[in-house]
Amino acid sequence: MRFWGDKMSGKPVERPRTWVPPPLVYAAGLGAAWWLQHRYRPLSWPVPAPLHRFAWALLGGGALLMAWAAITIWRHKTTVNPYKAASALVTRGPFVFSRNPIYVADAISYLAGAILMGSFWPFIFAPLVWLIMRYAVIAHEETHLLAKFGAEYAEYCARVRRWL
Repeated sequence: MRFWGDKMSGKPVERPRTWVPPPLVYAAGLGAAWWLQHRYRPLSWPVPAPLHRFAWALLGGGALLMAWAAITIWRHKTTVNPYKAASALVTRGPFVFSRNPIYVADAISYLAGAILMGSFWPFIFAPLVWLIMRYAVIAHEETHLLAKFGAEYAEYCARVRRWL
């Protein structure tokens, strides 16, 4: 795992240097897709009733995963705020399966929204959303956690995947 210190001083980062609020990345992707779909050029596809119901189930599953992850973080008395320093390394609950279960929940919800929208636009934006999350958010959080928890975090990364 690569470690980036503060570029000015070379000191380890004390908090993540997250560039954008993570929920905004997903919301912007869906919002841009909606705008293009309804105001510029529709790229519609019919959503069959079973797929529509599946999308609602996905949305519920994403919400449950997000709640489980947030409750687990709060029980460890640390923060879900991507702009604040972590006070504990959380490796229980959904963090046993993913280092980023809240972002997995966001991605599941994005997929559900894309299906419910019945448009190809959200799928076209999905790679950009993923790149922004990976490099403008997650990379900074990982740098912070490695600086703060060192070998313990590196071992956790070796054991648990970033997404699933």
